[in-house]
Amino acid sequence: MPLFLVAPRADFHDAGMPLALALSVLIQVCFVVHACRSGAPRYWVLVILAFPVAGCLAYYFLEVFPRTREAATARRAARRLARSFDPHRELRARTDELEACGSVDNRVALAEECLASGLADEAVKLYRSTLAGAYEGDPHLRFGLARALVEHAAWDDAADAVARLRRDHPCHKPDETRLLHARVLEGCGETAAALAEYRELVPAYVGLEARCRYGQLLERLELRREARTVFDAAATQAKRIGAPVEAEARWAKLARERALQLNRG
Repeated sequence: MPLFLVAPRADFHDAGMPLALALSVLIQVCFVVHACRSGAPRYWVLVILAFPVAGCLAYYFLEVFPRTREAATARRAARRLARSFDPHRELRARTDELEACGSVDNRVALAEECLASGLADEAVKLYRSTLAGAYEGDPHLRFGLARALVEHAAWDDAADAVARLRRDHPCHKPDETRLLHARVLEGCGETAAALAEYRELVPAYVGLEARCRYGQLLERLELRREARTVFDAAATQAKRIGAPVEAEARWAKLARERALQLNRG
């Protein structure tokens, strides 16, 4: 074969080696910098430097990827899939833990799982059982009880629990407590007061729940134009969130569905 046909390929191969080496070094440097700035264990620097390809891949999948939005989305999908096959698995697990150790933490964990499973009455009993002794005035437990009472639609007890929480712990989750207060007013039939509370709360509330509950109340009162405006704003906010956390996903879905329905009507 003529030499002039072979030489260009050899030159190209020789030129590609330094480029690949430089790219490998650049990737290593980026991962080392990331490891130092993110507070990852220092042994990752040695792993990345000692094993350029395998070390970078290991660092990405063990340290970087689990903190990304895609990983969070994958975990939520996995939990939803697990719940679809065995809806009460977590409830059984929390029950077993409580039977093994009747600590306050285990009672709270089971109460939260009861709320997620629609067993608000059981959650109320569990939260009541925690409010004794040194924990009687704990604001976290009082808030949990108030939320459980609201979910159980025990409006008189809920009104008392929310009022005590606002009086004794005004700085503990103030916006979330105001949302519970608005729901109590709505549940007690004080719609004008509930509307006023929602209207003031919505601009300050982080998340979609307050806006969606406000829109639902407006729709129940047949104030369709106002409800459409509220749900349109909620749907726009949901788009900005992108892939919302699991607790927000249901409200994002509701906002999109109601905005679409009201705009069609």
